[in-house]
Amino acid sequence: MTSVLVFGFCVTVSLVLALGSVSAQPTRAFFVFGDSLVDSGNNDFLATTARADAPPYGIDYPTHRPTGRFSNGLNIPDLISLGLGLEPTLPYLSPLLVGEKLLIGANFASAGIGILNDTGIQFLNIIHIQKQLKLFHEYQERLSLHIGAEGARNLVNRALVLITLGGNDFVNNYYLVPYSARSRQFSLPDYVRYLISEYRKVLRRLYDLGTRRVLVTGTGPMGCVPAELATRSRTGDCDVELQRAASLFNPQLVEMLNGLNQELGADVFIAANAQRMHMDFVSNPRAYGFVTSKIACCGQGPYNGVGLCTAASNLCPNRDLYAFWDPFHPSEKASRIIVQQILRGTTEYMHPMNLSTIMAIDSRT
Repeated sequence: MTSVLVFGFCVTVSLVLALGSVSAQPTRAFFVFGDSLVDSGNNDFLATTARADAPPYGIDYPTHRPTGRFSNGLNIPDLISLGLGLEPTLPYLSPLLVGEKLLIGANFASAGIGILNDTGIQFLNIIHIQKQLKLFHEYQERLSLHIGAEGARNLVNRALVLITLGGNDFVNNYYLVPYSARSRQFSLPDYVRYLISEYRKVLRRLYDLGTRRVLVTGTGPMGCVPAELATRSRTGDCDVELQRAASLFNPQLVEMLNGLNQELGADVFIAANAQRMHMDFVSNPRAYGFVTSKIACCGQGPYNGVGLCTAASNLCPNRDLYAFWDPFHPSEKASRIIVQQILRGTTEYMHPMNLSTIMAIDSRT
């Protein structure tokens, strides 16, 4: 989707208190894989058009400068780290990720990618998921040199992992243009089944690389983002076809995760119902303090959903009143709502358990 973190002590503490952190846990590493929803700046180091390295991105970040996050401020991985009392992870490509910083974990995500390697090819040089997994293996080799092979293995086994994939495989592949190559190759139901089968291989590879606690987010309401309202909706209603894609993909993802867990004999993979998390405030924005869930804070054209968010774009004065920051991505406030459900949500949001429960269970082992 078109779609160096340095916190002062006071900033970190205030953000943790604002989120209401889970009870103190022994420090554990956090690894992030996926697309622009969770990219913390890797694409800033790449020759790609999928970048968030210019104002007004980062306008509400503690430094008030762009960081490569597709947000006005903090993104979902940042907020998970802060909610757990962990230091936020650095992008893997950051030159600051050396020495003791390796113990925190790393963010491998890259804007524009999908489950499939042909997703996002228009963005040129991005880190496709197979490359992200190779970099994770490289990270473990670097970590082994720092703390030894056994220490590295234990750190990865105990780590928390977040992976967010799938949305781009629809909006930046299957539905990117009329009669796209993938839409000619597959009917939508067959395409979804193919995506799920390929995603299963990715997740199994993550397990083989040593991860044992993996949060897997489904797709959000793709047809309801301002970009799709601007290009595919005449009435302002969510696009039916993209919503149909999400309604096919998400249940099959949960079913696949359940099957993997049964095969492995443990709750390794945790499903986060991103569709439900988003639809709460998309369908009733005022209940969550937003004035709109249709119009992006930053953009141009109908619903501020056309093109990129740039210094020349329309920019709302109060980002907390908008569910969407730019044509595709949630505002920091919306991301906070999502992370609260990840941390404490019922089984309607997190299956088979939320992150607070995971942390409590893992603290006893």
